[in-house]
Amino acid sequence: MDRRDFLKMATMSAAAFAADSLLHKGSAEMKPASSNAATLPRRAYGKTGVQLSIIGFGGIVVMNAEQENANRAVAEAVERGVNYFDVAPSYGNAEEKLGPALEPYRKNAFLACKTGQRSREGAQAELKRSLERLRTDYFDLYQLHGITDVKKDVDAAFAEGGAMEVLIEAKKAGQIRYLGFSAHSYAAALAALDRFEFDSVLYPVNYASWFKGKYGQKTMERAQAKGAARLALKGLARQAWPEKDPARDTWKKCWYQPITDQHEQELALRWTLSQPITAAVTPGEEALLHRAIEIGMAFTPITAEEEQELKTLAEQMTPIFRS
Repeated sequence: MDRRDFLKMATMSAAAFAADSLLHKGSAEMKPASSNAATLPRRAYGKTGVQLSIIGFGGIVVMNAEQENANRAVAEAVERGVNYFDVAPSYGNAEEKLGPALEPYRKNAFLACKTGQRSREGAQAELKRSLERLRTDYFDLYQLHGITDVKKDVDAAFAEGGAMEVLIEAKKAGQIRYLGFSAHSYAAALAALDRFEFDSVLYPVNYASWFKGKYGQKTMERAQAKGAARLALKGLARQAWPEKDPARDTWKKCWYQPITDQHEQELALRWTLSQPITAAVTPGEEALLHRAIEIGMAFTPITAEEEQELKTLAEQMTPIFRS
């Protein structure tokens, strides 16, 4: 089962705020959280001057949540320094939940959204609907979602009458600040990076896939060469779900087996954050969001000995991505 099918099944099974004018025009830096408590470190988002929290809020966290709980989850994340939020139309009702929850903080948030549509007409409709649901008049980052096949995804989006026409026009109109894509295939990622000057790429940077699956290196290298910021997915993913694993019922928003051992969580996410990336987006489970923030707030670079420990662990895994 791929991620899109998983999210559809998860959803089926479950019972305009004006932006700050300076931020809208490309203000170099967003304000930090107001609390005096320790907050997440931030890193540069490419060459834009924008600083993002090293942990990004994965929108699936609020999918199917009661609005009060969604509001609380977002408020707690903001208080701990999260300013990067990522969501997509395919995440069930996450947009409808995230819009009201993020509204009080929108002027200081970096809001990323996506389109899974490849045609101009489809992308136009999806962009309009996402703006309405998220109660905003612009997105900081808008991305082609989940490109996997060069012909079906990349070529189609760049064809005449394709989705990229909408994204480029919306950027000129001020509805989008930066353009990017998310990818689960290095062939599609390389093709997209060679086709257009994207501001960033969102893709798996996962220790098991990297060491055992030999996946991620090519995308990282090409993105760096092209000057695109790197945003990471699956930092807390362990491997593909073993058959009949009862833990599936506990982690219903993860289509893969997440890392649950605290030591492995720390090593895995610290390894991801030690790569040349801006930020790592969390899994859809709120407990994993809290754990990721905790690790991010105390981040120290991975050591050679710790990396070797991860390499040894990876040999026992069935990576969710392979080259």
